[in-house]
Amino acid sequence: MHERNESMVSMKDVAVECGVSIATVSKALNDHSDISEETRRKVKEAANRLGYYPNSAARALKTNRSYNIGVLLNNGLAHEYFAEVLESFKNEAEKKGYDITFVSNHSKKMTFYEHCLYRNFDGVLVACEDFSNPEIYEMVNGRLPVVTIDYIFNGSTSVNSNNVKGMSELVRYAYSRGHRKIAYIYGNVESEVTKERLAAFYKTMGELGVEVPDEYIKESTYLDSIKAEKLTYELLKLKEPPTCIFYPDDLSVVGGKNAIKNMKLHSPKNVSVAGYDGTRFSQMLNPKITTIRQNTREIGKIAADELISAIENPRATIVKRVVVDAELIEGETIKKIGN
Repeated sequence: MHERNESMVSMKDVAVECGVSIATVSKALNDHSDISEETRRKVKEAANRLGYYPNSAARALKTNRSYNIGVLLNNGLAHEYFAEVLESFKNEAEKKGYDITFVSNHSKKMTFYEHCLYRNFDGVLVACEDFSNPEIYEMVNGRLPVVTIDYIFNGSTSVNSNNVKGMSELVRYAYSRGHRKIAYIYGNVESEVTKERLAAFYKTMGELGVEVPDEYIKESTYLDSIKAEKLTYELLKLKEPPTCIFYPDDLSVVGGKNAIKNMKLHSPKNVSVAGYDGTRFSQMLNPKITTIRQNTREIGKIAADELISAIENPRATIVKRVVVDAELIEGETIKKIGN
């Protein structure tokens, strides 16, 4: 079979291969709605087989876009939740012809915003960042389209997990298992996520008629199993220790379980525990952790769709707060007590 030089393959070659017009090939490769699924599949298969790749430089010149999106994050890939959100975001962006570039805070020569302008990004996703940083405010108030994950700014779209509903479901589940003495070790207090979860915890406990002692509420940080272990000791040494402890994330549960074990107790036999995030490893432990699984795939996909829509249709862009429901994973770490 004659082998084509990939660099010479054109849209016309794909059109000839498929027996369709060049316009049809263009529409199929760009997922236009007026092209049938069969034709779209046929064209894409032919393009892959022939080794056709769009000329990104020509496309950028024609549209006045770089087809590159910046992603601001601070150690986000170390957190399974954000890693999964960003993987989904990347996959969706690539489907629509965009590359993504990660921007960290290691360089101090330029602000985030200056760096993004310098790199000629079409838009920016802000995830797992210190949202109180003035540079983030500069970014959000600049001229580039911005979408944020788990934080709300006026003037930019945010995509958030439903922290209120998730926490409420977790409280009600523990209550249904007979628990009334429920403690909560929460994450960074300045985080919007923490504020929503903490408020939902108090609100739901109040609706259930359960009073929460001040000593049952402990401040920690996210992904800090050592601090979670220390705070668990404090809770279990109380005169009236809790029967169930909520942690800010699944990793923190590991620290809590260490404290429980070191006090010659067992979880969930003596103390029930619950995490948050629904990470894969939480369901690999024995017993499986009771947790709230956040829909990382949907969060990432929606964030990409919203940002690309703002890039391609700036005049029609409406700022939104998109809230994505989470799911209770019952696991095995909240024991049924009482009658």
